[in-house]
Amino acid sequence: MNRQAQAAVLFLTGAALLHAGLTDLYLRYVKAGLQPLLLTAGALLVVTALATAWYEWKRARRKPPAAGSMPATDGHDDAEDHGHAHPEPRISWLLILPLLALILVAPPALGSYSAMRTGTALQQPYGYTSLPAANPVPIGLVDYAGRAVYDHGRSLGGRQVRITGFVALDRAGTPYLVRMALNCCAADAQPVKIGLMGKIPPVLQPDSWLEVTGTYTPKQVKDPVNNGPIPFLKVTAARPVPTPHDPYDESWNT
Repeated sequence: MNRQAQAAVLFLTGAALLHAGLTDLYLRYVKAGLQPLLLTAGALLVVTALATAWYEWKRARRKPPAAGSMPATDGHDDAEDHGHAHPEPRISWLLILPLLALILVAPPALGSYSAMRTGTALQQPYGYTSLPAANPVPIGLVDYAGRAVYDHGRSLGGRQVRITGFVALDRAGTPYLVRMALNCCAADAQPVKIGLMGKIPPVLQPDSWLEVTGTYTPKQVKDPVNNGPIPFLKVTAARPVPTPHDPYDESWNT
């Protein structure tokens, strides 16, 4: 591609990054803490594209060499003239299609299909913070799973908890509540799952989001994918909720 085309692709790439970083779209790709870096990268690409376009515009306005002047000896101008004589194929502009897709199409967050084909990523936490005084206490799904498996529910103090996640069903129809945990981006997202028992809604749709209230139960099973522990929650109430602002859970590695 010539420099004008390169500048156009750079500008569109930077604009796509800025668009994603200034909206919720970036949360489908990276963790929230990377937003400043994403915006910085987008701004640098836009500035680079504008500088490249300005340089090419200035070069095009230069007076062409007089007739009969000697050709350049280093081959640089000849190469550039040769490049202008034979334009690049227009198919190279197809490179911008992924960028337009990034701007115009928001991909869905990873859901039940990925979760049930990937082993649980539950890790033992370094410690347990004190729970708020509310009852039921709002708690992250990853936090509950860690307390249930590695602390055997002692830090929960027998209290009711309120957890949000999306629904996944195994081949036997057992319902799970899941959050996809990530280190930096959606490419490394892995599921953390808790099984549901007790007062479960009679009809559950995979990938629908639920807010469940319940209490700790010692029941656990092994994930058939990686033999990791999956704790259960004894549900006392459940209600559907909209997809949250950030569908991923970043607390598992903090």
